[in-house]
Amino acid sequence: MNTPHTPYAKLGGAPALQTLTRRFYELMDELPEAWSIRQMHPDNLKGSQESLFQFLSGWLGGPPLFMQNRGHPRLRMRHAPYAISPTARDEWLLCMRLALAEQVDDELFRQALMLAFEQMAQHLINDTGEQTCAHSDHAAEAEAHSAAH
Repeated sequence: MNTPHTPYAKLGGAPALQTLTRRFYELMDELPEAWSIRQMHPDNLKGSQESLFQFLSGWLGGPPLFMQNRGHPRLRMRHAPYAISPTARDEWLLCMRLALAEQVDDELFRQALMLAFEQMAQHLINDTGEQTCAHSDHAAEAEAHSAAH
């Protein structure tokens, strides 16, 4: 399971992954630029940190801890209750990018990890901000009609 060819092993296994997830959530808690994504999390981030650690363990090729403890990750389903916008995606990615930059010296490896995180985060977007209610459409039409006459 912990072969030297997995991202999990290359990162440094469980100790390194614990450090990464801890720093990720510290950054989320500290950075004003991560405010909206922080609001989606509970006050105490310990459970979120453990959940991310378990998920990333298996996702990066290490022990499938999340599957063993909570079943299939079903990321879109688990994140469906939250409005994941492009802004939320970018805030999450900012925290991960900074955490990785502090820990992963190998630039190509860090870029490969970020590409994978970006693809995963993009997949979770469920709120593009393009939805409008019927009332606002009618109000805009009425305003346009008034202006034309």
